[in-house]
Amino acid sequence: MMALLQSVPKLPIDNWVNGAISWIIGHFGGAFDVLNSVIEGVVSLLSFVLTAPPALLMIVLLTVIAFFLAGWRMAIFTVVGLLLVVSLGLWSDTMLTLALILAATTVCLAIGIPVGIVAAKSRRLEEVSLPILDLMQTMPAFVYLVPFVFLLGLGAGPALLATVIFATPPAVRLTMLGIQQVPRETVEAAHAFGATPMQTLFKVELPLSLSSIRAGVNQVIMLSLSMVVIAGLVGFEGLGKPVVTGLQQLNVGLAFEGGIGIVVLAIILDRVTRGIGRGGKTSKA
Repeated sequence: MMALLQSVPKLPIDNWVNGAISWIIGHFGGAFDVLNSVIEGVVSLLSFVLTAPPALLMIVLLTVIAFFLAGWRMAIFTVVGLLLVVSLGLWSDTMLTLALILAATTVCLAIGIPVGIVAAKSRRLEEVSLPILDLMQTMPAFVYLVPFVFLLGLGAGPALLATVIFATPPAVRLTMLGIQQVPRETVEAAHAFGATPMQTLFKVELPLSLSSIRAGVNQVIMLSLSMVVIAGLVGFEGLGKPVVTGLQQLNVGLAFEGGIGIVVLAIILDRVTRGIGRGGKTSKA
């Protein structure tokens, strides 16, 4: 049996993939340079908007948002957590990380929600998309980074694209699930009253599936944040940088400081987005 297994030829998948990447770079290298410049520009612009006001003003603004969407306890945590981030000298890194998350989340939702809507209506697209979504979420994120680094170089470009691939599936799945869970009787009643398919979608199905879609938004943001450290491996300046630097230098304290910033930002984003899903101030408890 072992001899039989050893006689099985090895598929040269690595050569195929390397050849494909080389062909793409040779024919579309200029287009990827433009794409990288656009991504760098968008993330830099968002980072500038977030860092231009004084840190104290941004902390007040974020605290007010946390109060109205997640309650007074979360508002207190926001103040304390962000002041801790400032005291650690991580404010700029935190805002740059937030800029990447906002950009990635926007792209994920712009792709995921429409695909989820169409997949909910098309059985064939659903059957095709589910294995692809499984592959996107189960493939190690490091595998995405390698070709993107070749195509885009180091920085925000590969970090954003790898984040989009990894974080888009929940938007598709939960949008599709929400629409499919709308009672069929409700949809048939809308049709009986003369509603067009588009009117049924926007006035019946989407409003009734908002809770599921909001859960998808929360998951997209959390998965985007989970890519922060991996983004640091490809030269993206953010909260992942001190963690990666601490790992390279065996500096536990530096890595721990970066981890504190990531945890603070994760808790704030998680509770605030959940507050949106529960209707804001009703989540104060």
